[in-house]
Amino acid sequence: MRVTRESLLRIAKETAQERAYNDPDIVAAYLTGSLLNVEPMLGGTADIDIVFVHKTKPKQLREFVKLTPDFHLDISRRMKAEFKSPRELRGDPWLGYEMYDPILLYEREKFFDFVQASLRAGFDFEQPPLMLHRCRKMLSHGRGIWMDLTEVDENAIGPKEVKKYMKSLFHALNAVAELSGPPIQERRLLLEFPARAEAAGKPNLAAAAFNLLGSTRVDLDKLQLWFSDWKIAYKLASENPNVDARIHPARANYYEKAIKAMLEGDMPFAAIWSLLNTWTSAAEVLEGDHFNFWQKAAGELGFLGADFADKVDGLDHFIDDIEIIFEEIARENGLDVEPPTGL
Repeated sequence: MRVTRESLLRIAKETAQERAYNDPDIVAAYLTGSLLNVEPMLGGTADIDIVFVHKTKPKQLREFVKLTPDFHLDISRRMKAEFKSPRELRGDPWLGYEMYDPILLYEREKFFDFVQASLRAGFDFEQPPLMLHRCRKMLSHGRGIWMDLTEVDENAIGPKEVKKYMKSLFHALNAVAELSGPPIQERRLLLEFPARAEAAGKPNLAAAAFNLLGSTRVDLDKLQLWFSDWKIAYKLASENPNVDARIHPARANYYEKAIKAMLEGDMPFAAIWSLLNTWTSAAEVLEGDHFNFWQKAAGELGFLGADFADKVDGLDHFIDDIEIIFEEIARENGLDVEPPTGL
């Protein structure tokens, strides 16, 4: 079966219209994510990111629906009330970009035009004051998560702590990415971050990011070996009802083929993010040898025992460096060097 971007867009529209027809609570639906790009595929796979806007609070916020082994629907749901304040929307590092230029799939009332017009009012969305506000807000999230890691017992470090570390780093990297565009999603994070760091005039941040994930401690053969263990771990964990919702059977090829493509591509170590992030989520529900395989890999990357404190310290310095970048941008544009309280 030949799948193209156009055929996936058609599925998105048909899905939105069918769901809305059967659910009067749906006000609108729009497409976001990789299908907004001309080349949405990675490893021959892609998801269809649809956001449904509801009048009332939806019972289920996230849903994955398998279409074929390589393609699935990733459905998110939001309340209409989330879009009430244009000022807050323009300053939101996630929702702001999500609504800035999506593809409208369906609307029951004139919701979309009003929200987007409010978001774009004054053409200042990408200007330094709002851009820097969103970047600082993103970085503040990362700093807050980092704070939770500063008093962790080195003898009690496991998937939960490693997952927090990666979440903090994810926000820090995207704080830099938003200096030149929308946030980067998980599969493409390390593929696209070097270009975003270059656009920010700080190419050294890319090497620092890879180092914070332990890339200098392993070689490509090691990653290939771990990839085999990862595949088994993902399958087992996806069958456990208590696993993170993103470790879903419908997303197995979505991750596996993307990781494989990166390992065989020009930036093989870019695969570390998807490999370790999903493996760590899977490890939360694994036992025995399969947990031990993750534990051994995490240890070799420097995430366990006394090494974890060095990782957390390195992340602290990385966030500090980004804060300095934002201060420089603020000075250059006559803005407050210190971010407003409450960010």
